[in-house]
Amino acid sequence: MAVIGELIRKAIDVYGFITSEPNPAKAQREVLRQLLEKARLTAFGKRYTFTDILHSADPVAAFQQAVPVHDYDKLHADWWHYLEEGHQNVTWPGGQHYFALSSGTTSTSKAIPVTDDMLDSIRKSGIQQVMSLKNFDLPADFFEKQIMMLGSSVNLIQKDDHQEGEISGISAANIPAWFRGYYKPGTEIASILDWDERVRRIAQEAPGWDIGSLSGIPSWIEMMLKEVIAYNKLDTIHDIWPNLQVYTSGGVAFEPYRKSLETLLARPLTYIDTYLTSEGYLATQKRPDTESMALIVDNGIFFEFVPFTDENMDEAGRVKPDAPVLALEAADENVDYVLLISTVSGAWRYMIGDTVMITDKQRAEIKITGRTKHFLNVVGEQLSVFQMNQAMQQLQQQFNIEIPEFVVAAVRKNGEYINKWYIGANQTLPDAPVAPALDEALQVANKNYKVARTKSLKGVEAEVIPVEKFYRWSEEFKKLGGQAKIPRVMKEADFLEFEQYINSLG
Repeated sequence: MAVIGELIRKAIDVYGFITSEPNPAKAQREVLRQLLEKARLTAFGKRYTFTDILHSADPVAAFQQAVPVHDYDKLHADWWHYLEEGHQNVTWPGGQHYFALSSGTTSTSKAIPVTDDMLDSIRKSGIQQVMSLKNFDLPADFFEKQIMMLGSSVNLIQKDDHQEGEISGISAANIPAWFRGYYKPGTEIASILDWDERVRRIAQEAPGWDIGSLSGIPSWIEMMLKEVIAYNKLDTIHDIWPNLQVYTSGGVAFEPYRKSLETLLARPLTYIDTYLTSEGYLATQKRPDTESMALIVDNGIFFEFVPFTDENMDEAGRVKPDAPVLALEAADENVDYVLLISTVSGAWRYMIGDTVMITDKQRAEIKITGRTKHFLNVVGEQLSVFQMNQAMQQLQQQFNIEIPEFVVAAVRKNGEYINKWYIGANQTLPDAPVAPALDEALQVANKNYKVARTKSLKGVEAEVIPVEKFYRWSEEFKKLGGQAKIPRVMKEADFLEFEQYINSLG
C-alpha cells in the first residue's frame, strides 16, 4: 500500500468532513461584508461610501444601488491606471506586486491587478479543489504522483514596482514550498519563454517523471502530449506516464477537445473542470456526476448575475446602466447570465466577459455558456458558444472527426449576410456536407437562429481545415501556450484577416 498516499487521502476525507459545504447565499453575504470592510478606506471605498453601505439594513441592495457596473476599460480608465503608476490604496488596501496580463480573446491584452490577498484566495481555492478529490474515488497512490501544470512562463516581466505575466505563470511562481516536489515541469523549464523550446524540454525530461495528473488549457495540453509521444516514439502517453489518471481542464469548455485528446491516451482520464481567470479562481468541479462547476462562494469573490438579453446589453457588449442585477440567492437556474464579480484584488461589480448558467442553485453550480462578445447576433442568430460547442459535438459524431477548434463570423456576400465557419479538425472533409449538417443542428438547438435563417441570414458556409493552422495563427498574432485561447466568434473585419492568413498557409 502507498502509505503516504493513504495518509493524504485520509487527511482529505477528514478535512472534507470537518469543513462541510457552506450555504451559498449566507457565504456570499459574508464575503461582500468582508470586501466592503477591508476596502472602505480606499479611494474607491470612500467614493462609493462603503462605510454607509455596511451600516445599511440591506448591504447587498445598498451596494448595488451605490456602485456602478464596470467593464475593464471603465475600471482601468477611472481607477486601475493609478495602480500601474505606483499609487496605493486605490481600489484595494496597499498596492500589488503583480499584474496579470489577460489573453485578450476579445480585445487587446489587459493588465489585471493581483494582490497578496488574491494570491492567498487562489491558493485556498486550489486547496478546495484538492479536498474535492475525495469525491472522485481515486486510489491512494495517486496522491504521491507528480502534477504537470502547463501554463505560461514563470519568467515574469519586471515593471518598476511590480511584475507582469499571465495568471498561470504568476500562480506557478508563487506555489508553496511543500508543493514544489510534486510540480512539473519545474521552475527552470517553466521559465522558458519560447513555447516550442519549453515543450521540447518537457519531452526530453518526460521519461524521468511520474505524472499522475495534468492541468492546463486543453489545446496546449494536447499539443504538449503529441510532442512527448513523438519525441519518445510512443503509442500513447500512458506508455511513459502509466499512472496518469486525472486531467484538470480550464480556460475553455473541455468537451470539444475530449475526442481528440483521448486518441493520445491508452484509457480515459478523470476529467475535472476549473474556472481560473486573470481576475481570480471562480469555480471548480467538486463531484463526478456532473459537468458543472461549483462557484467558490466563501473565498474573497462576490458574484452577481445580469440576465443576458438584448434589452440588458449595449452594442459594444456591455451591461446597460439600468439592467437588472441579481445576487446568487435571487438568480434562477437554466438562464443565461452575464457574470459580475467583486474581488480581493479591487475589482468592483466587474463584467468579466463570460456568460454562465446556474445548473444547481443549492450547490451554486454553473456552466460557462460563452462570452458576451463571443455571442453571434449580427442578424438575429442569437447563438451562444455553448450552443456552438454542442453543434460541433454532433458534427464529430456524424463525420467521425475530431474538432478541437472553430471560429465563425457573420460576413457579407453579394450584399447579404451569411455565417461563415472555419472548423479546425484532425482531417479535412472537402466533399462532406458539413455546412448543411451544422446549419440543421443549430436550427434544432435555437429557435431564434431558425427564424433568422428564413429572413436575414441568407446562407451558411463551412470549411474544414487542419487544426494546426489555428495554432500557427495563434502563434503569429497572439502567442502559443499558457492562457492563450482561440476566439470562437470574430467581427467581420477580423475574420477576413484571419481568413487571409489561413489561405496564405496553402
